[in-house]
Amino acid sequence: MQNVYDILKERGFIEQATHEEEIRELLGKEKVTFYVGFDPTADSLHVGHLLPMIAMAHMQKAGHTPIALLGGGTAMVGDPSGRTDMRQMLTREQINHNAERFKKQFEKLIDFADNKAYMLNNADWLLDLNYVSFLREIGRHFSVNRMLTAECYKQRMETGLTFLEFNYMLMQSYDFLHLYRKYGCKLQMGGNDQWSNIISGADLVRRVESDSAYGMTFTLLTTSEGVKMGKTQAGALWLDAEKVSPYDFYQYWRNVDDRDVEKCLKLLTFLPMDEINRLSSLEGAEINRAKEVLAFELTKLIHGEEEAQKAQDAAKALFQNGADLTSVPQTQIKLEQLGDDGMDILELLMLTGLTSSKSEGRRLIKQGGIYAADGRVENIDLRITEKDFDDDKSLLLRKGKKVYHMVKLL
Repeated sequence: MQNVYDILKERGFIEQATHEEEIRELLGKEKVTFYVGFDPTADSLHVGHLLPMIAMAHMQKAGHTPIALLGGGTAMVGDPSGRTDMRQMLTREQINHNAERFKKQFEKLIDFADNKAYMLNNADWLLDLNYVSFLREIGRHFSVNRMLTAECYKQRMETGLTFLEFNYMLMQSYDFLHLYRKYGCKLQMGGNDQWSNIISGADLVRRVESDSAYGMTFTLLTTSEGVKMGKTQAGALWLDAEKVSPYDFYQYWRNVDDRDVEKCLKLLTFLPMDEINRLSSLEGAEINRAKEVLAFELTKLIHGEEEAQKAQDAAKALFQNGADLTSVPQTQIKLEQLGDDGMDILELLMLTGLTSSKSEGRRLIKQGGIYAADGRVENIDLRITEKDFDDDKSLLLRKGKKVYHMVKLL
């Protein structure tokens, strides 16, 4: 059986590892309990979380035991990694609500039955710590000079680093120690921006328990131009269908840059490498077939096969007459919202989320990138009236070549 370390390496997951050969040997010879942390600072996971979740699924398929650690305690402090300012402080009630929402999304990828995996919340041990005892047991193992060389702290020194945030590394490191003691956890995995925190946790376990502990980070999910994936004009690409519809989710992956198809297939699907290599070798217009497979596989993974099929059918319907358009995102408006002289097209575009501002709407119209029904919108002062809707009280808007939205009149 192929070592899961080799699988992750071949697919491009691994960015850094504390002891590469030792980790590979460990994963090949015994069942390893490992963890990945997720701070519940929003009420849904997003595409940035998807890569570590899929890596966890690969690890579980190979017989290892994942711990999905929800940061109910660490979120009370806030991770300074990758930040130029302090994170918004959340209440414990907000954090608990977000953590509950996370659980449902994790269960789509990870099997938690019969202790095959654990979902834990570090609030259960962090919030009841005695501060002085914690400093005496844990704090004495940390050098302030060394901590200040960590990238997550260095980049904040000029703009201001609070003592509250300075504690984050100690708390995350203590998580590793606690999980080692209670669950035999030997490996922490996470995004590459967590490298400083991860190596501090592994080092703490080694110092306190005189045993081996390891860390490994994943590559960040970026485009070929180095920009983080999952950013849309409407915001983050959330995994919650109430925040981002399955259709919009499908369309995002259907429209990725040709250069990013192979990377996304390797990192975000479970397709065999032979099939991925075949799809990635397609050229010209045929690469669209690979994009359709990517979009379908990912939408199926997150929203189920039925929603994936509906999204795919809806996408094809935009180019084939007579197909079902019910899965295209919709906005319902009341007749009175149109008023006597109709609704400003710029306001309607913002209402549907096709644009984020009137200035963006003006720019797109001037560039010829907005369509209403079958016609291009030429006039930035256009007003949409009841007469613009068809017999079904529907008006199909389009931005560019591929972004559609249906407006329904109530």
